Amino acid sequence: MLPSVAFVGAGPTTIYTLHALVCRATTPFELTIFEEQPVAGRGTPYRPGWNDPAMLSNIASIELPLEETLVAWLERQPADHLRTFGIDRRDIDDRAFYPRLALGEYLRDQFEATINRARGQGIEVAVRTRCRVTDAVNVEDGIRLSVTPKDGETFEARFDHVVMATGHQWPEEPEVRPGYFLSPWPAAALSNIPPCKVGIRGSSLTAIDAAVAVAVEHGDFVEGEERLDYRPAPGTDAFRITMMSRKGLLPEADFFHPIPYEPLAICTTEAIEALVADQPDDLLERAFALFKAELAHADPAYADAVDLEHLDVEDFCDRFFAERMAADPFDWAERNLEEAKRNFETETTVPWRYAILRMHEAIEPIVPHLDEDAFARFSHHWKPVFVDDYATVPHESIERMLALHRAGKLDLLALGDDYRIDSHRRERGATLSLGSDDIHFPAFIEATGQRPLAAREFPFPSLRRQGIIRDEPSSEDGPPRGIAIDDQFHPVSGELPKDRLFCLSLPYILGRHPFSQGLTSSYEMGEIVGEELAKAIAGKVDEPPEQDTVREAATS
Repeated sequence: MLPSVAFVGAGPTTIYTLHALVCRATTPFELTIFEEQPVAGRGTPYRPGWNDPAMLSNIASIELPLEETLVAWLERQPADHLRTFGIDRRDIDDRAFYPRLALGEYLRDQFEATINRARGQGIEVAVRTRCRVTDAVNVEDGIRLSVTPKDGETFEARFDHVVMATGHQWPEEPEVRPGYFLSPWPAAALSNIPPCKVGIRGSSLTAIDAAVAVAVEHGDFVEGEERLDYRPAPGTDAFRITMMSRKGLLPEADFFHPIPYEPLAICTTEAIEALVADQPDDLLERAFALFKAELAHADPAYADAVDLEHLDVEDFCDRFFAERMAADPFDWAERNLEEAKRNFETETTVPWRYAILRMHEAIEPIVPHLDEDAFARFSHHWKPVFVDDYATVPHESIERMLALHRAGKLDLLALGDDYRIDSHRRERGATLSLGSDDIHFPAFIEATGQRPLAAREFPFPSLRRQGIIRDEPSSEDGPPRGIAIDDQFHPVSGELPKDRLFCLSLPYILGRHPFSQGLTSSYEMGEIVGEELAKAIAGKVDEPPEQDTVREAATS
């Protein structure tokens, strides 16, 4: 009997993990992929219906290693097909950003190519769409899954190895109360918002996507000779968006930098690993000292300008954002966009930005080893700097926000820490209480991105009851630390063999991996788990076969 592997979910993380596994596999095995949607291989962030055609991704082709690059895939598409995504062949570039729906189709094709490669290597593959995995339980010889097809009876199937890759979790119906949307997805639901005061909590690309999806229902973005403009439709005078966040800032525009990353000189992966191995009580401070040394080495002028030598974690966060917070956010966004465009034209890299970008991956391994106080300090003060630096957005996204603002249709509001959103009043939407002011929005959209989820929300209750899925210990008032997993994404449990179960479900690992949000993270996690799985499968080839009639039901 061949070793058996199941993937729960068929989005980008599964695609990258599967690609890594197939590329490393030395022996055949049985592979089953369960996907709740009718089509496998896209994932929620790139699925039609869930995303408006105007929504842009913020990852470039050069950062998408799979069977073929995104640029290569785009270049072989017919011109008419490209036009359905609003893409002009002349604009295809390995650093350009494209609509989410285009990425969804690209990922779907890469999924199919990887499946074909697997079958060519003698791997037995079954892709079960319209199948929801409702539970998973650890048994003596594997993991038993309970599966409910959309049209059919629930069945059970046992597997030697299971990868949980259920991805982001959003409600199927985002309008949980009249006028109050718990998420901007599916974007099609936002088309019902009338021309009114619209509140959007968040100001990252997720919030920008929500603003754009609503704006195109009540007007059009028009490319002029010198800039992008927004033209409201007749009868939409009451339409106005207020985006709000703690700092009230727009993200910065994507900046030019070398890819692949140039190596770090001081705050290297090896230096951080050695620091973690020593387990010092002041781990956060020591890591921050390496960060400061690298930043000063990369950009001495910036270090002098912010007085880096004398800053601690909290002070650096304040200094990092100070100039932007003192400026009008739209004026700053316009100047930043102009700078970013010039730097792309001249291929100029801003050293301090690039240094911080490269260090977020090097620093992340300290996070599981921080005590409660240090973890809270990291989450509140250091993490926002890294996120602001790597979560830059396409230039067109900033242009759209500036166009809406010039048209009198967009404001930004800084909330600080002392505010309240009330969505339970009699009126539609929600009311913002800020200081002595109450501001009512007939439509209100939560667009702060995926929040970390606790073990009690894990969708497979038997694993919770068995104690295999459990939370990392944390204080009641501290930031969530996610479920307990190790560096290879195995749940930390003495109840099952180490290679039996992997958890790549992003909402549950954000505490340990706070920067795991995009496709690059899916690739990095996939490489680790794909290699682990390939080793585990190779180790089972010479084991005596066992009868498994249950598994046959899953692959029929």
